[in-house]
Amino acid sequence: MKLISENRKAYHDYAIDETLETGIVLVGSEIKSVRNGKVNLKDSYCIIKNGELFLLGAHISTYEKTSSFAPDPFRTRKLLAHKEQIQKIDRKIKVKGFSLVPLKIYIENGLAKLEIGLAKGKKEYEKRETLREKEAKREIERSLKNH
Repeated sequence: MKLISENRKAYHDYAIDETLETGIVLVGSEIKSVRNGKVNLKDSYCIIKNGELFLLGAHISTYEKTSSFAPDPFRTRKLLAHKEQIQKIDRKIKVKGFSLVPLKIYIENGLAKLEIGLAKGKKEYEKRETLREKEAKREIERSLKNH
């Protein structure tokens, strides 16, 4: 597995409850850009429409050696998952108020995979608390390393 891009902002803004690995439908020049690491998931999100998963707002840069028929970098891309998995996620989104957030994109066995998370938004005080915990953990590790 080769990690291409990770959405660190998602881990800061959301509490991730569950994750799901999906395939992503790309055209030829897009997969080349993904392999070169030209992906940004920062402000992207996923939706379920007519029983299918879609990725919106992800930026996959245009491959520099492509012809004039390059796809739009922000186009909507279809995600591949089993029907039962999509239905399960859809129920949780409707009942419990979760959101679908892309977490990371990576290459596995030559195929582009996207990990999406079932997430619930954090309040501002929860974000500060998470940062405090992370800093305390870092301090403990530093002190253990020095002794």
